[in-house]
Amino acid sequence: MNLFKTKFNAATIVLIPACIGINYLGKMFASLLKLPLWLDSIGTCIGGCLGGPVIGAICGAANNLIYGFTAGDNITLIYALTSLGIGVAAGIMARLGFMKSFPKALLTAVVAGLVAVLISTPLNVIFWGGTTGNVWGDMVFAATQAAGMPVLLGSLLDEIVVDVPDKIITLIVVFFVLKGLPKKLTALYDANAKVERLD
Repeated sequence: MNLFKTKFNAATIVLIPACIGINYLGKMFASLLKLPLWLDSIGTCIGGCLGGPVIGAICGAANNLIYGFTAGDNITLIYALTSLGIGVAAGIMARLGFMKSFPKALLTAVVAGLVAVLISTPLNVIFWGGTTGNVWGDMVFAATQAAGMPVLLGSLLDEIVVDVPDKIITLIVVFFVLKGLPKKLTALYDANAKVERLD
C-alpha cells in the first residue's frame, strides 16, 4: 500500500482551494474571537484525509503562505512547516484507516497534535524565545519560566496545551464532515480505486 499515492484529478484540484478557504475562515474566526485555539487546520486535515498526505501537505503549507501574505502576518509564514506536517500526519493516519471510527479519529488528533508540537517548539524557541502568541499557552510558558524550567521545556508545554486540544477539536469536526459526505464524492479521491473502462 503506497501511503503517498496521490490522485491529481479535477476533484482534487477543486479540493485544495476549498480546504485552504476552510482553514482561512477558521483562523480568522479564532483570531477575531480571541479563542485559545488556532482552528486553522480543519481544511488541511480534510484535504489529507480525502486526498492523502501530499494533498494535506499542500493544503496546509499553502494556507499559511496565503494567510501570511494577505493578512501581513509573518508569524504564519514560518509555521507553514507545521501545517505541512499536520497535513502529512492526518493523511497517513487516514490511509491507515484511523478516520473510520470516532475513537481512532481521536488517536489521529493526538498524533497530528504531537507532530505540530514537535515542529513548532523549536520554531517558537528560535523566533520568539519560546512563546506561541496564544494566551493560554503563554500563561503556561510564563509559569514554567517563573519556576525556573528550561526554555525548551516551557515552550514544549506551552505548545502541548494549545496544539493537542486544537487538533482534537479539529479532527472531531473533520470526522463528522467526512461522515456526512456522500460515498460518490469521497470515492473520487480514492487513489487506489480502479477507473472503470467502458470500451
